[in-house]
Amino acid sequence: MENNFCIIMAGGIGSRFWPMSKSTMPKQFLDILGTGRTFIQMTLDRFKHICPVENIYVVTSVAYKELVMEQLPELDEHQVLLEPLRRNTAPCVAYASYKIKTINPKANIIVAPSDHLIVKGDDFVKEINKGIDYAKNNQVLVTLGITPSRPETGYGYIQIDGQADYKDYENLYKVKTFTEKPNKEMAEVFVSSGEFFWNSGIFIWSLDTILNAFETHLEDVSSLFKKGEKLYGTDDEVHFINKTYSECQNISLDYGIMEKADNVYVLCADFGWSDLGTWGSLYENSDKDEHKNSISGGEVFTYQTQNCIVNLPKDKLVVLQGLDGYIVVESDNTLLICKKEDEQQIRQFVSDVKMVKGDQFV
Repeated sequence: MENNFCIIMAGGIGSRFWPMSKSTMPKQFLDILGTGRTFIQMTLDRFKHICPVENIYVVTSVAYKELVMEQLPELDEHQVLLEPLRRNTAPCVAYASYKIKTINPKANIIVAPSDHLIVKGDDFVKEINKGIDYAKNNQVLVTLGITPSRPETGYGYIQIDGQADYKDYENLYKVKTFTEKPNKEMAEVFVSSGEFFWNSGIFIWSLDTILNAFETHLEDVSSLFKKGEKLYGTDDEVHFINKTYSECQNISLDYGIMEKADNVYVLCADFGWSDLGTWGSLYENSDKDEHKNSISGGEVFTYQTQNCIVNLPKDKLVVLQGLDGYIVVESDNTLLICKKEDEQQIRQFVSDVKMVKGDQFV
């Protein structure tokens, strides 16, 4: 395990989980599931079975440094990489990768978001280890694809090509295409075809392979972070990173590298994954009453109400009548009532509230 490293991406603000997730306390730092562990804590727990704790790095916003250190006391301060600006996932991974190069140039790297749900932990570890084995012995970029259980419009999709010839890995395929979030009709076609899998946003590769990919497909990003090879781990790192992020483009890893490279493979699996990026995905993964309502928090009385997700402070008493398929959430004196089918509009709601009321409620 000594060559296994993990990069946990924890800089997002989780606006689709508003009003519970806000810019001062994004969803990765919340115990939304009521397990006693926040999303980022559960993420660290998973990867401790794959990497030594000292090989786990968290990339997050400068604003969330104290939250990370408070929730993940196992990490030393140098394992928390601070981004001064939001520049999407490609600069995040470039920063962490070039820093890891100064520590272990033979590293095998897993990149994962900090806010996903994994139900079958043992299956997850098994698939990650298979991916590491393949990636360290081949110049490949590996991603994890999830067997779809429904025509989900909130996820990206991966289309598979031919099966890879490696050991007895029957679930390893060459990637044909990446597709962004489809509409419902297209999602139904994807799922029925059997060729498409949900894009989990989890990646595995060797350090050499990802740095070569940056130099090939995102040379401008690569050259910026490469300049700091002698500065990582020194007192000059912070100044260098602040300058680098001010000059770096905003681009995702998927768009900048994965959709362009020809050495991309996918491990297709089912380990109880959800990115829990929306209230609807939380509803799908929650216990429900006899009327298919998922209710947590306060005292809730329902009448002719079904298929709803309700999340309220413990000291609230609420009566709901005549609702079908709604999201009802209150947090910090902010109340959201929205149709589940329209929850993609929540980001617009947040933008409108911020424009009119400032940062107080977002």
